[in-house]
Amino acid sequence: MSKARQGGLGQRVGALPWARLLRGGVLISRRWRALSGKERARLASLVRESRGSVRNLSKRQQVQLRKLVRKLDLKGLGRELAPLVRGQSRRGRRARRGRR
Repeated sequence: MSKARQGGLGQRVGALPWARLLRGGVLISRRWRALSGKERARLASLVRESRGSVRNLSKRQQVQLRKLVRKLDLKGLGRELAPLVRGQSRRGRRARRGRR
């Protein structure tokens, strides 16, 4: 790797929002740990067996998958991760909105 490329790579790595990445990992981990070990193994098995399409599962397996996914509360996770992706907290967004 050339020195010019190393310098550019170092600057990009330094610019990563490490705190946001860490917080996102903590949030995802918390949801994953909400499932028991047996449930996590079953979810992983169903996802592998589906090969990316729920139609590859039997009706019973589809019901099991839905039940496990609901337990993860992905919608809630999305609400918690959204401010991290946008790079602002809820409070910060309101403050900016008032300035316009």
